[in-house]
Amino acid sequence: MTAFFVVLTVALLAVTGLVVDGGLALDRKSAAVSLAAEAARAGAQGLDLATYRASGVIQLDPTAAERRAEQYLATAGTEGTVTATAATVTVTVTVRVPTQLLGIVGIDTLTVTGQASAAPVHGVTAPAGAP
Repeated sequence: MTAFFVVLTVALLAVTGLVVDGGLALDRKSAAVSLAAEAARAGAQGLDLATYRASGVIQLDPTAAERRAEQYLATAGTEGTVTATAATVTVTVTVRVPTQLLGIVGIDTLTVTGQASAAPVHGVTAPAGAP
Protein backbone atom coordinates (compact mmCIF):
# COMPACT_ATOMS: atom_id res chain seq x y z
CA MET A 1 0.00 0.00 0.00
CA THR A 2 2.86 2.42 0.77
CA ALA A 3 4.53 1.97 -2.63
CA PHE A 4 1.20 2.62 -4.34
CA PHE A 5 0.76 5.82 -2.33
CA VAL A 6 4.25 7.05 -3.26
CA VAL A 7 3.73 6.35 -6.97
CA LEU A 8 0.30 7.96 -6.92
CA THR A 9 1.65 11.06 -5.14
CA VAL A 10 4.48 11.47 -7.64
CA ALA A 11 2.05 11.02 -10.53
CA LEU A 12 -0.34 13.63 -9.12
CA LEU A 13 2.53 16.07 -8.58
CA ALA A 14 3.67 15.52 -12.17
CA VAL A 15 0.17 16.19 -13.54
CA THR A 16 -0.16 19.27 -11.34
CA GLY A 17 3.25 20.39 -12.60
CA LEU A 18 2.12 19.99 -16.19
CA VAL A 19 -0.90 22.16 -15.52
CA VAL A 20 0.91 24.88 -13.57
CA ASP A 21 4.16 24.99 -15.53
CA GLY A 22 2.41 24.35 -18.86
CA GLY A 23 0.13 27.30 -18.21
CA LEU A 24 3.12 29.47 -17.34
CA ALA A 25 4.89 28.36 -20.52
CA LEU A 26 1.82 29.21 -22.63
CA ASP A 27 1.68 32.65 -21.04
CA ARG A 28 5.37 33.24 -21.78
CA LYS A 29 4.92 31.99 -25.36
CA SER A 30 2.17 34.53 -25.89
CA ALA A 31 4.43 37.24 -24.49
CA ALA A 32 7.30 36.08 -26.74
CA VAL A 33 5.07 36.22 -29.85
CA SER A 34 3.87 39.71 -28.90
CA LEU A 35 7.41 40.91 -28.31
CA ALA A 36 8.58 39.44 -31.62
CA ALA A 37 5.70 41.17 -33.43
CA GLU A 38 6.49 44.52 -31.81
CA ALA A 39 10.18 44.21 -32.70
CA ALA A 40 9.32 43.22 -36.28
CA ARG A 41 7.05 46.26 -36.63
CA ALA A 42 9.85 48.47 -35.32
CA GLY A 43 12.18 46.92 -37.87
CA ALA A 44 9.67 47.46 -40.68
CA GLN A 45 10.20 51.19 -40.20
CA GLY A 46 13.77 50.86 -41.51
CA LEU A 47 12.92 51.98 -45.02
CA ASP A 48 15.34 52.36 -47.91
CA LEU A 49 14.71 56.07 -48.43
CA ALA A 50 17.11 56.41 -51.38
CA THR A 51 15.13 53.85 -53.39
CA TYR A 52 11.84 55.43 -52.40
CA ARG A 53 12.98 58.91 -53.44
CA ALA A 54 14.43 57.67 -56.72
CA SER A 55 11.62 55.35 -57.82
CA GLY A 56 8.73 55.56 -55.37
CA VAL A 57 9.16 51.87 -54.47
CA ILE A 58 8.70 51.07 -50.80
CA GLN A 59 11.24 48.58 -49.57
CA LEU A 60 13.33 47.98 -46.50
CA ASP A 61 16.98 48.68 -45.94
CA PRO A 62 17.78 45.26 -44.43
CA THR A 63 20.64 46.58 -42.29
CA ALA A 64 18.55 49.43 -40.87
CA ALA A 65 15.57 47.11 -40.35
CA GLU A 66 17.66 44.59 -38.43
CA ARG A 67 19.23 47.35 -36.32
CA ARG A 68 15.82 48.81 -35.41
CA ALA A 69 14.42 45.40 -34.44
CA GLU A 70 17.53 44.53 -32.40
CA GLN A 71 17.35 47.91 -30.63
CA TYR A 72 13.72 47.22 -29.75
CA LEU A 73 14.64 43.82 -28.29
CA ALA A 74 17.53 45.35 -26.33
CA THR A 75 15.25 48.05 -24.93
CA ALA A 76 12.78 45.33 -23.89
CA GLY A 77 15.61 43.49 -22.14
CA THR A 78 15.48 40.34 -24.22
CA GLU A 79 17.45 38.68 -26.96
CA GLY A 80 16.34 37.24 -30.24
CA THR A 81 17.34 36.65 -33.81
CA VAL A 82 16.45 39.11 -36.53
CA THR A 83 16.57 38.59 -40.28
CA ALA A 84 15.55 41.17 -42.83
CA THR A 85 15.17 41.34 -46.58
CA ALA A 86 13.98 44.18 -48.75
CA ALA A 87 10.42 42.91 -48.21
CA THR A 88 10.10 41.67 -44.62
CA VAL A 89 11.61 41.62 -41.15
CA THR A 90 11.36 38.38 -39.17
CA VAL A 91 12.07 38.24 -35.44
CA THR A 92 12.36 35.13 -33.30
CA VAL A 93 12.37 35.41 -29.51
CA THR A 94 13.30 32.39 -27.39
CA VAL A 95 12.51 32.38 -23.68
CA ARG A 96 13.61 29.84 -21.09
CA VAL A 97 10.94 29.43 -18.41
CA PRO A 98 12.05 28.02 -15.05
CA THR A 99 9.59 25.44 -13.81
CA GLN A 100 7.96 25.53 -10.41
CA LEU A 101 6.72 21.98 -9.96
CA LEU A 102 8.18 19.92 -12.82
CA GLY A 103 11.60 20.23 -11.21
CA ILE A 104 10.43 17.45 -8.92
CA VAL A 105 10.52 15.05 -11.88
CA GLY A 106 13.75 16.49 -13.34
CA ILE A 107 12.46 19.16 -15.73
CA ASP A 108 14.03 22.42 -14.58
CA THR A 109 13.22 24.68 -17.54
CA LEU A 110 10.89 24.85 -20.51
CA THR A 111 11.89 26.67 -23.69
CA VAL A 112 9.29 28.59 -25.67
CA THR A 113 9.72 30.47 -28.93
CA GLY A 114 7.73 33.28 -30.50
CA GLN A 115 8.15 34.41 -34.09
CA ALA A 116 6.63 37.21 -36.13
CA SER A 117 7.20 39.04 -39.39
CA ALA A 118 6.33 42.51 -40.59
CA ALA A 119 6.51 44.34 -43.89
CA PRO A 120 6.29 48.01 -44.79
CA VAL A 121 2.88 49.14 -45.98
CA HIS A 122 2.27 52.20 -48.13
CA GLY A 123 -0.84 54.34 -48.12
CA VAL A 124 -2.92 52.56 -45.49
CA THR A 125 -6.29 54.25 -45.23
CA ALA A 126 -9.33 53.67 -43.08
CA PRO A 127 -12.03 51.41 -44.57
CA ALA A 128 -15.08 53.08 -46.09
CA GLY A 129 -17.51 54.21 -43.43
CA ALA A 130 -14.89 54.28 -40.67
CA PRO A 131 -14.73 57.44 -38.56
